[in-house]
Amino acid sequence: MGRPYSLDLRERVVTAAAATSRRQAAARFGVGKATAIRWMAALTATGTVAARPQGRARRSKLEPHEAFLRMLIDEKVDITLAEMRVRLQDEHGLKVGVGTLWAFLDARDLTYKKRQPTLPSRIAWT
Repeated sequence: MGRPYSLDLRERVVTAAAATSRRQAAARFGVGKATAIRWMAALTATGTVAARPQGRARRSKLEPHEAFLRMLIDEKVDITLAEMRVRLQDEHGLKVGVGTLWAFLDARDLTYKKRQPTLPSRIAWT
């Protein structure tokens, strides 16, 4: 996604458009005609030409269920992601993927790496 035009440029285009025309201001500053028209419309509607925040809000659909997930981990420390998915589906009717669940837990530092108890492959340093 491209970056928004700077606020300084936006203000200069709007000032020039108020003095002349929107199309002339667009040509003078090298922006699209429709862009200058939209900026003037935004100025009259909201009083500002600042760019809106870009991107999507990063929210998880698991946020309302965080207490439930913590309770599951407290009940059974070695609970698997598959078991958590089943409990979420059964008790809350919420379908989530393993990746979604893991990313949510990892962001809150609730992951636990399980290791198989195995013998070391070497007895002494070589």
